[in-house]
Order: sequence, then structure tokens, then C-alpha cells
Amino acid sequence: MHNLKFLVFLGIACSAFAQQPAAQGDAGAGGGRGGGRGAGGGRGAGGGRGAAARPVLVFKEEWKQTEAGGEHGIVAEDVANPNLDMKLYGAKPEELLVTGTARDGDPIHLWTGTCPGACAVTLKDKSNFVDLTGLARIRWVSKVSGFHQVRPVIKLADGTMLVGDHVDEARADYRISEFNISELKWIRLDPNKVQTKGDFVASPDLSKVDEIGFVDLIPGSGHGAGGWVDVGQIEVYGKAVPRS
Repeated sequence: MHNLKFLVFLGIACSAFAQQPAAQGDAGAGGGRGGGRGAGGGRGAGGGRGAAARPVLVFKEEWKQTEAGGEHGIVAEDVANPNLDMKLYGAKPEELLVTGTARDGDPIHLWTGTCPGACAVTLKDKSNFVDLTGLARIRWVSKVSGFHQVRPVIKLADGTMLVGDHVDEARADYRISEFNISELKWIRLDPNKVQTKGDFVASPDLSKVDEIGFVDLIPGSGHGAGGWVDVGQIEVYGKAVPRS
């Protein structure tokens, strides 16, 4: 009998003891969950506010073909976007050709095969500079032959021209490529000779870029395989900065 009373007493005590820490544990767990949500929310909100702004499409160029089709030396009328001006470096207009049908995987594109030396093409928004800081990026369609490479080239507001170390060299077929500007290294480009000059430029100011395009640093080899660059549609993502 005494043993039975003792066991009942022991059971009641254990039950009370178990209930007390359980209540504290629930509060702790609730606090932990509340703290976790609070911390997570705090980080999420802070991260959202502090994160770099997403770039927007500042301009796109798809190039235009003439009614006659075929290939022809580039002219201002080949620029499809009326808000853009085109500039050619290192070659005469008749030495850099526009071709393509825009059908069956053959985009309208620029072709450097008859450039006698290195050549570059840039596009300039008539109303805006482009801020290429932060998460800014370029997307383009390209194909090459031989050891040629497509590289980005930019002209800053102060007239400095730079070429980046990103290269595209798809040989089998046209390829869409996209790259972030912040990941590139830059070296100066002589706009008259289209030649690189000096060492890499440390932290160039990309907040006001005047012209954006591509460069082929090797002379073209003419028609047929050997050496040339094709560049089709170009898209630039960043922030528009009014010129006025």
C-alpha cells in the first residue's frame, strides 16, 4: 500500500516537473521561431534595400537589310533603331559588310571579313549616356571563323576608348552570349589604329558611357573560312543617363 502511494506521488511529481519545463520550452521555441523570422525578415528587408538595382534594357539593335538583300557595305540606314547612331573605326564603310536574311538561323549581321585591319563598330544612344556600373550587362549574337574573337568596346564620356577582356568565339553556329560588365578588365584602345595601348585600366568610370559596341582585333581574311567575325543583335542593359 505504501508502495502504491509512493508510486502515485512520484507519478504526480514527475508530471508536474515535465509540464513546467515543457511550458518554458514552448516559450523558448516560440521565441526562437519568432527571432528566426524576425532576423530573416530583417536580413531580407535590409538585403532588398541594399542590393544593387537591376539593370533595364537601355537599347537594342537588330540591323536592317536592304530590299535587294545580299551583302553590302554598312551605311547609317542599316541601323534599325532610330534612337541610335552607328560609328565605324578602323575600316571604310564599304569594307565592313551587312548581310543575312533573318530566316532559317541566318540573322542579319555585320561581317568583318573584308576589313583590312582591326575594326570596331559602336552604337550611341542619341539622348542618353549609359551607366554600365553595378549589374549592367551586354547580350549579343555572334559567330567567328579562325582565331578571331568578338570583344566589347566602349567609349567613355571623356573620349577614352576601352576594350574588354571578354571574348566570344563560337565557330559552329551563331550563339547568344551574355556577360556582366563588372567582371571585365579593360585596356585602352587607340580609335585611329584600333590597337590596344598600355596596361589594364584600374577602375574606369563607367557611369557615363558614350558608345558601346564590339571590336575584331585581327584583319579579315576575305570570303570563305579563315578569319572573320559576325555580330547580329546587340542588347545593352544598364541605366540611361540623360545627355542634357
